[in-house]
Amino acid sequence: MPSIHPTSYKQMQMQMQNPAALLKLVHHGTSTTPGKRTKSGVPSSGSGGLLRMFKLFPLLTTGCKMVALLGARHRRSFIADHATIGTIFGYRRGRVTLAIQEDPHSMPVFLIELPINATAFHKEMASDILRIALESETKTQKKKVMEEYVWAVYCNGRKMGYSIRRKQMSDDEVHVMQLLKGVSMGAGVLPCPKDQNQKESSADGDLTYFRARFDRVVGSKDSEAFYMINPDSSEGPELSIFFVRVH
Repeated sequence: MPSIHPTSYKQMQMQMQNPAALLKLVHHGTSTTPGKRTKSGVPSSGSGGLLRMFKLFPLLTTGCKMVALLGARHRRSFIADHATIGTIFGYRRGRVTLAIQEDPHSMPVFLIELPINATAFHKEMASDILRIALESETKTQKKKVMEEYVWAVYCNGRKMGYSIRRKQMSDDEVHVMQLLKGVSMGAGVLPCPKDQNQKESSADGDLTYFRARFDRVVGSKDSEAFYMINPDSSEGPELSIFFVRVH
């Protein structure tokens, strides 16, 4: 079972319990994971399996074939129940959507279209570490942090704009969730909805996706984070998603 390095996990918990330190982290995009070394003792870039796969998007145009082979009667054997699943998907010439599921077989508990163009996001994924931070400036504490609606979005320390969390999925989002019911982690290209106009599909480009398992860390009532669990058992997470409420 892939896991996060204990030292890294302790660092995560300390940061999550200190909102000021967490805000500094997500705004400046500094590294929190210890340096990794290869067998020769030379520090490595930290790039793991899923992100390396994501860099090969031009070669993954047949990724939809794997998804198509996942029949409904076999889906539950591919994934464990009660896993936290994060999915980032979208058309190449459009914006990407973030969906978080507590149960891979259920509807997303958090869904938002990020103010990030898919092409720009793919370039960010080519780096060794990727941090997405969502910051809410609401002053009420009656809601859980992930129940807030308006978010400022940061990507590797750069403010990208604002987004609004949605409760209802679009037809395209339902299509993606249905196709990926049997997928716990991976990256590739999905077939477009059958009823979608071919000209629209050509204009928007391929429908790409990135899905992984995440460790969920609740720091306080105003902060939560999701750290990607690397499938190759490397020391630390490469992709982190932060939710912070500031007052």
